[in-house]
Amino acid sequence: MSPLYPLKFKTIYKDKIWGGQKIKTYLHKDFGGLPNCGETWEISGVKSDVSVVANGALEGESLADLLEKYKGQLVGKKVYDHFGNIFPLLVKFIDANDDLSIQVHPDDELAKKRHNSFGKTEMWYVIEADPGSTLISGFNQQVSEEIYVDKLNSGHIMDILNREDVAAGDVFFLPAGRVHTIGKGLLIAEIQQTSDITYRIYDFDRVDDKGNKRELHTEEALAAIDYNFYPDYKTKYQPEKNETVPLVKCPYFTTNILDFTESTTKDYTGLDSFVIHVCVEGNYVIECQGKQHPVKMGECILLPKTIDRVNLITVNGFKILESYIE
Repeated sequence: MSPLYPLKFKTIYKDKIWGGQKIKTYLHKDFGGLPNCGETWEISGVKSDVSVVANGALEGESLADLLEKYKGQLVGKKVYDHFGNIFPLLVKFIDANDDLSIQVHPDDELAKKRHNSFGKTEMWYVIEADPGSTLISGFNQQVSEEIYVDKLNSGHIMDILNREDVAAGDVFFLPAGRVHTIGKGLLIAEIQQTSDITYRIYDFDRVDDKGNKRELHTEEALAAIDYNFYPDYKTKYQPEKNETVPLVKCPYFTTNILDFTESTTKDYTGLDSFVIHVCVEGNYVIECQGKQHPVKMGECILLPKTIDRVNLITVNGFKILESYIE
């Protein structure tokens, strides 16, 4: 029998110039003495911030060590063959108490060439939104690099960006190359490739507590940006109770939403991948291998490949994002 079991990790808390208090007040996660918390990294293989197991017999072990030791037993043979000893997904909660910078992330090809890294395709699930909250995803018209540079240099970059009204439950898929920002008042769950490469395009002329503006990456961004206009930037899905509802499917991850008022069983036998649950509402108990593992809102849990079947037991219901690699 495999020594692997449903794994929780110690949350990594990050204060940000735009961060707020919702990680504590809404998700009930204590970020201690930090003035704010803009991001939590819940499951991370990024070298500077590798997650450490918080539960069970493997407590204190790093995700990198587990991957090296258990390989395909942890992540699935196909996933391990492709990614090796790098865990391929990064899961975060983000609390924007102010607008984030306008930014873009490179794709795999550009990130490999420049940084020897993966690119950054990501998705957002909006957990909570203040009234009137918005975000930016993509352009509101077809632009060229020349038009973009002219608008940026003349201080009119906002004129060509697509702004979306946002409510809880909204989903946005952001392939690498899409210009974007999370707007003030949004609490978001983010699932992304393992990469921490961001090109900051515009930061509203903000300064930090020492009076310094944050670095911009104007030139680097030019080759990374997708200048095309798209008619739909918000992911359309039909919410269903007590069903597995697909949200996003791309080469880097597949994410579904499970909004359940009753207990259920999930069979992952046919899947050659780990599975991540991100609990965004309610609570439940994962029952497998004769043991129970409680999960509540604001927690993430990694199901190793060796776990093929789990019971999800709930009294008051739960809403989780379920992610894996196909």
